[in-house]
Amino acid sequence: MTVSRRTLFALLLLGSLASSLTPQTRITEIADGWANNQINTVIFRKNSVTSFNGLQYVAFYDPTSRVVIAKRTLGSTNWEITVTPFTGNTADAHNSISLAVDGSGVLHLSWNNHNTPLKYARGIRPGSLEFKEATMIGNRERRATYPEFYNMPNGGLIFLYRDGASGSGNIILNRYDVKRGTWTRVRDNLIDGENKRNAYPQTVVDSKGTIHISWVWREGPDVSSNHDIGYARSSDGGKTWTRSNGAKYQLPINARNTEYVVRIPQNSELINQTSMAADRYGEAYIASYWRDQNSAVPQYRLVYFDGSSWRTSQISNRTRAFTLSGGGTKRIPISRPQVLVNSRRMVVVLFRDAERGSRASAAICDNITRCNWTVSDLPSQDLGMWEPTFDQALWDANDELHLFIQFVGQGDGETLEATAPQPISILEWKPK
Repeated sequence: MTVSRRTLFALLLLGSLASSLTPQTRITEIADGWANNQINTVIFRKNSVTSFNGLQYVAFYDPTSRVVIAKRTLGSTNWEITVTPFTGNTADAHNSISLAVDGSGVLHLSWNNHNTPLKYARGIRPGSLEFKEATMIGNRERRATYPEFYNMPNGGLIFLYRDGASGSGNIILNRYDVKRGTWTRVRDNLIDGENKRNAYPQTVVDSKGTIHISWVWREGPDVSSNHDIGYARSSDGGKTWTRSNGAKYQLPINARNTEYVVRIPQNSELINQTSMAADRYGEAYIASYWRDQNSAVPQYRLVYFDGSSWRTSQISNRTRAFTLSGGGTKRIPISRPQVLVNSRRMVVVLFRDAERGSRASAAICDNITRCNWTVSDLPSQDLGMWEPTFDQALWDANDELHLFIQFVGQGDGETLEATAPQPISILEWKPK
């Protein structure tokens, strides 16, 4: 008898629930989605899932490449699903969907961007799943990639994207005024590649509204040319930027004036675009992976600011080597990591590793001052080439993780892996 992946997933989940899970953990299925590559699960989706005023929203591409938005009341297993009129080039995993809800409850959507004209739409009213396509600013929007929304404490949004190509792009920053319902340009060129390189950033907004951004530099389209990790922060919505010691940057930031929190040479298997978090004190945490020069094996690592200096903690003890080289989306045996910090300053790093059966896994550090990482697997099957994305708003509100999960394939160098449509689900988990 042949057992479908959906049936196998259900059997595995029931076994896990019976043996080891608390009532605080469950998986809720939404619908089938495109699965021939990572487009629905790439780590730079901000956001795949998000919440506001007791409602949760999810965005994904369906098996025919249409943009789908789903909504539910938190705690419910029933989803309202709307197929929008928008479609994307799902053959390119860069063209992911990013979703946000502003402080008035209106949804914002960006999709199908990879060195192409910016695609942006806004909900027609609070809570509505009906969108109207719009222009955001109207300039420097012809070569957009990696659109990311971030919520600000005042109900507004910031929006970052790359203007230009891999190896020669600059970072654009826009801000949304929720009262006026308008976007303005804050920075035409926050991080400047000087037509020689580009920054691959990761960003977080802390509870006070400070924007933290870190990045790796890439010298060209080849992934192996990633190097070093830089850092900057802004406490005024992106107008001015400082280093961790408070010293003001002369903008735009470039390779010469960057504050480097870790120096990592090229060809170190340093990955780009992972994640950041900030604790209740506004201190920054950066998750990534790379290999030491005396080792062939990349390891997950946490880079964090302890209030006076930057420190690095090795999370994993992996044994399998791999290399990053070439362009496009790579087929890599591990995912890029997500980092979360809860109200008790417990650090959680989410990842997928072939050494652990390609499940959703969580590394936990209870005390950052004497960090001993413990790793466990969340209740999931083999997720293929999945990367973790989660509901940041819900985590910030009550330390509860709602994780977007789907089995996906991925060919190397922007090719597809023949994979039937796979169910998209939300895994709910609250760490002890």
